[in-house]
Amino acid sequence: MIYAVSVLACVIATANAKVYFKENFNDEGWKSRWAIPTDWKAESDLGEWAHTAGEHYADSSDKGIKTSEDARFYGLSAKLNEAFTNTDKPLVLQMSVKHEQSMDCGGAYIKLLGDMDQSKFGGDTPYQVMFGPDICGSTKRTHAIFNYPPKNENLLIKNDVRVETDKLTHVYTMIVNPDNSFDILIDNESVRSGNLNEAWDFLLPAEIKDPAVSKPADWVDAKKVVDPEDVKPEGYDDIAEEIADPEAAKPDDWDDEEDGEWEAPMIDNPEFKGAWKAKMIDNPEYKGEWEHPVIPNPDYIEDKELYVRCKDCTHIGFELWQVKSGTIFDDILVTDSIEEAREYAEATWGAKKAGEKAMFDEKEAAAAAAAQASAPADEEMEGGAEADAYDEDEESEANDEL
Repeated sequence: MIYAVSVLACVIATANAKVYFKENFNDEGWKSRWAIPTDWKAESDLGEWAHTAGEHYADSSDKGIKTSEDARFYGLSAKLNEAFTNTDKPLVLQMSVKHEQSMDCGGAYIKLLGDMDQSKFGGDTPYQVMFGPDICGSTKRTHAIFNYPPKNENLLIKNDVRVETDKLTHVYTMIVNPDNSFDILIDNESVRSGNLNEAWDFLLPAEIKDPAVSKPADWVDAKKVVDPEDVKPEGYDDIAEEIADPEAAKPDDWDDEEDGEWEAPMIDNPEFKGAWKAKMIDNPEYKGEWEHPVIPNPDYIEDKELYVRCKDCTHIGFELWQVKSGTIFDDILVTDSIEEAREYAEATWGAKKAGEKAMFDEKEAAAAAAAQASAPADEEMEGGAEADAYDEDEESEANDEL
């Protein structure tokens, strides 16, 4: 009976699930669904989005959008099917990312936003969620940022979430649950999960140290003290750090008149024990570590809707800077169903990953073979050049002799 109820609950949850946005870029009509922010940057500063399957793929007709010009800003936004507020339901944001270039410095994140002017969408446009890879030099992380209106701040997750840096497609998923838990997945596997307030600095602490209380002046928290009965031995400071080597002997060929008076070399004194320190013993007055008493924080404000990280989200978009272009975005999803996201990831990334990897490996092997094949020819050319130079030197020397 319990099993039947659980199955029924899952069926109802799936039936009530809603997809607020889905984009696979597999038709030319994608340009009509997405808007370029023409008033954000000068046209010369904005990079061109290419519509392509990329350099390695499982299906040439399965396309995404690719950054195609180096050292450019990239902007693009689209409207959700309807406004999304995740009250009493999960917030799930998902997309796939493939860096076909050797990424040195560039963002690959996506944003969820409220109502806005798409022609002006850019880095200063207020957003509610920012999620996805960001790589620049030694900084390599998956951004997970929420705007929190009570603080008027964009809050970054406290500990960096790892990111994939190879040249294959990876799917990134962020889940926020009504119980204030979260889960971040890469390739449908959890890489970070926990409690929202513990992972982000949303709220002030519920308790603080009592400012009216201080550690008593006579509180003893030193665990060890110097042993008052331990006295430095007489003559301890007279022990030399080095002594003449007792096993050294003056060489037979040493001449005092020519070489000076012979002195044995110095060695470490085995009797020397360093600066004297009295022994430490347990402190009989030790009272333990003093603990500052805590009180309720008068400034603490509970937020029962902390998990509601989308309030009337109406748009989704990219605003990026890339030094070296070549990132492909695909299969974007905004939903309130965790199962929907998992199934979509498997139907897209999961279905094409093997074919894409096979093509990538084949191209890598072909490039390595070509490089190896050209190496002997290069060496032969270098050897021939050296031989020619040698012959010319010989001929020049012969002419000089004549």
